[in-house]
Amino acid sequence: MNKVEELIQQLCPEGVEYKELGDVVVIVKGKQLNKELLTDIGTYPAYNGGISFSGFTDNYNYDENTIIISQGGASAGFVNFITTKFYANAHCYVVLPNNEVVINRYVYHFLKLNQERLTEKQHGAGIPALKTSEIAKLLIPIPPLPVQQEIVTILDTFTELEAELEAELEARKKQYEYYRNDLLTFGDGDDENKSIRYVRLEEVINFMNGKGHEKYIDETGEYIVVNSKFISTDGMVKKYSKTQISPIFKDDILMVMSDLPNGKALAKCFIVDNNNKYTLNQRICALSVKDKNDIYPKFIYYILSRNAQLLRYDNGVDQTNLRKDDILKIQIPIPPLAEQERIVGILDKFDALVNDISIGLPAEIEARRKQYEYYREKLLSFEKAE
Repeated sequence: MNKVEELIQQLCPEGVEYKELGDVVVIVKGKQLNKELLTDIGTYPAYNGGISFSGFTDNYNYDENTIIISQGGASAGFVNFITTKFYANAHCYVVLPNNEVVINRYVYHFLKLNQERLTEKQHGAGIPALKTSEIAKLLIPIPPLPVQQEIVTILDTFTELEAELEAELEARKKQYEYYRNDLLTFGDGDDENKSIRYVRLEEVINFMNGKGHEKYIDETGEYIVVNSKFISTDGMVKKYSKTQISPIFKDDILMVMSDLPNGKALAKCFIVDNNNKYTLNQRICALSVKDKNDIYPKFIYYILSRNAQLLRYDNGVDQTNLRKDDILKIQIPIPPLAEQERIVGILDKFDALVNDISIGLPAEIEARRKQYEYYREKLLSFEKAE
């Protein structure tokens, strides 16, 4: 019998009471920060959603070790734990537990367990959003505080190890970005680059907008709905449709056109691997190469994904919505086809090392994450008291 089981046997042998989360926490929405107060060099990070901060400010409205949940956009429902003083902006919910009843980190692990449910509760036909009532209605088990603390100690061990591995992976990603930028940067005028031409994207690419799929979502559907969440998670988070109302085809390059300030999804791309597999959602565009004898589609994918010419439209404060002309007017280099294929071969190997969950650090992180999720599910399941 492990320590958690011993404590349960000792302190709550007849089961555990369940309460609505809103009975044991207060959920507060962040406050809009004036644009002029948001900088790149302030003291405190300003979170406009759950995943990452949108800039810095010299003021904070919440202390360290606080739970936040993203209220809107592609990250709606994402749960995070902030370990520094910070400013919670308008698209950010702050969760404040009653410490006499629940431990802060216990609530955090419970919310991470239910993060997928929160993500599914996004509502409205426009930008995805999450209501506080949908968070507050979650049923949370309330074991005695010593039981909660032991559960937190076990689960935090897994998250700390995962954080160490992710820090190492992040360093490798920066190395990958350096080589990617180096390979995709071409000089002007020297003999080596005379064969490289520069064109507007509209000269070599066909553009198509996606369509809204809200009425067609069906988990038994055969078509994957390509939305911003699908692309931002590298295809890990999927929704399905029985109807392919906006077909896309092999080698099409799909790009996120809308994101929250300083989000990681804007202009992120995904390249289609098969026909009759996907259907394109709104706020995502499909870009297809006009002449594959001249341009290798995977080369365009690497050129366009998170392209700096498109990221400049993100002012760090407002929701960014790329227009068709914003995308098609950018200028890109076109080296000879053989050189395109050489560059793609190198970048594919780098990409696999930092993103392929079947090998290396990504595989180890995925294994630790599954281990954490297994024990989280097991440790947060209690017999309900009569």
